[in-house]
Amino acid sequence: MSNTQVQGETASKTSGGRTADMKLEIVVIPVSDVDRAKRFYGDLGWRLDADFAGDNDYRVIQFTPPGSGASVIFGRQVTAAAPGSAQGLYLIVSDIEAARSDLIARGVTVSEAFHPGDTNAGPDEPYLFGTLRARGPHPERGSYRSYASFSDPDGNGWLFQEITTRLPGRVEADTTFTSTAELASALRRAAAAHGEHEKRTGGERDENWPDWYAEYMINEQAGKPLPS
Repeated sequence: MSNTQVQGETASKTSGGRTADMKLEIVVIPVSDVDRAKRFYGDLGWRLDADFAGDNDYRVIQFTPPGSGASVIFGRQVTAAAPGSAQGLYLIVSDIEAARSDLIARGVTVSEAFHPGDTNAGPDEPYLFGTLRARGPHPERGSYRSYASFSDPDGNGWLFQEITTRLPGRVEADTTFTSTAELASALRRAAAAHGEHEKRTGGERDENWPDWYAEYMINEQAGKPLPS
């Protein structure tokens, strides 16, 4: 069974009754040198939200990546985890090469783009499907399939993952698009489907096409039946 099939089936099984909102907001990063980590994440262009100090040598720093709804925190007396033990931290981007170029321009060492290979020789750092990395972006540039990796000074491991089209059911409540490319792709799919809709209704212009587009795009992201 393919990875896409698994994700699609999981989305359908877990899209039942809505519970209270639970928004992942903080990821804790274990570091050994707080000021060094602060310089590193600041140099990435991330927003510094807080730098608080307290009693008993307590200190916590919070950064938020551009466009992210979740933040990272690190400091002293924040976590007992070993510095560098956080691995497989995903940063979703719409263009893997543009994301790499931005970090390289900032002086950060970033891997070349890669995609999961066919050789089961894992675990491959940082544990992508238990396969060796294949060089370059995914040959078909498939969404979810192209990566690049980098680490902070302690060795905490980050991954860029390129997503241009979200799987159905990925968004349950609010329809959101993380880039112009992602929105344009959704509009193209809606336009193609609407063209077929107009053929079935006699080929005349649909004056209510904005409503049809809106229903199509929202239902597609929510995994609901699409208008016909």
